[in-house]
Amino acid sequence: MPPLIGLAAAFGLVLAALKAPPDPAAFRTSLWQAAQRLRRTRPTAVNLFWALDRMLALAEGLGPSAAAQALLAEAQRLLAEDREASLRLSRFGADLVSAGATVLTHCNTGALATAGIGTALGIIYEAWAQGKVRRVLVDETRPRLQGARLTAWELKKAGVPFVLITDSMAGYFFSRGEVDCVVVGADRIAANGDVANKVGTYGLAVLARHHGVPFYVAAPLSTVDLNTPSGDLIPIEHRSPAEVLYVGECRVAPEGVVVANPAFDVTPAELVTAIVTEAGVLRPPYSESLALAAKSAPQSG
Repeated sequence: MPPLIGLAAAFGLVLAALKAPPDPAAFRTSLWQAAQRLRRTRPTAVNLFWALDRMLALAEGLGPSAAAQALLAEAQRLLAEDREASLRLSRFGADLVSAGATVLTHCNTGALATAGIGTALGIIYEAWAQGKVRRVLVDETRPRLQGARLTAWELKKAGVPFVLITDSMAGYFFSRGEVDCVVVGADRIAANGDVANKVGTYGLAVLARHHGVPFYVAAPLSTVDLNTPSGDLIPIEHRSPAEVLYVGECRVAPEGVVVANPAFDVTPAELVTAIVTEAGVLRPPYSESLALAAKSAPQSG
């Protein structure tokens, strides 16, 4: 849920400013320390760092009281911008969905992950409203089950027809010609178009390419990291082995097993059909289209 991660960090910094000492020097130190703590929480999602950098730049040179007020106003501005961005990119993305489509999605990218309608799930909502979507295939998204717990809940509440599948079932549906397009979100997009997203995304992109199915990535421009040349340089968060060893409170593996639990993987740019942002639908070469679109991103103020 990259956009919401950045927003949570922005409002977290506001809380830190409100609780910081009134002395200017102590205030700046406290604010910086709070930002550093927030940065350490999620290394892969670049929205976190983008939001914190934008907030800190705004507070530079202001006194404690003025800085706190300015930070709150900026966090609220970020919230409004994300709502507008998700709506715009959802409308752009809906144009890519063919009539009667079965859309496959992975992880959660809806209203629970953003301030607005969502990114990949926002596209699905818009396409459904236009009468284009026949059904959605929802990956359960092991091991945290964001698809099963969150995306399925959102789609059910919205009345969009869907089928919940395990991640390992995706190939079955591709092989039967039952996937018309894949739409996923992103936690970070490198300057060359490589995409870091929830683990399992790369496999879907490979399947989509093999079966000639469009693979779309939906993300706001705050997810684009032009300072990272390629996906090889994106830090990948590794999470607790317990997430793999247990489903809920039920242990599903023997004692003493070795567990690997990367939370994200990287999909090479050559497997991405298009990247949908609030600035429009971006096509290869992504090193050019991403750089051009990034110029339209809002600045602090």
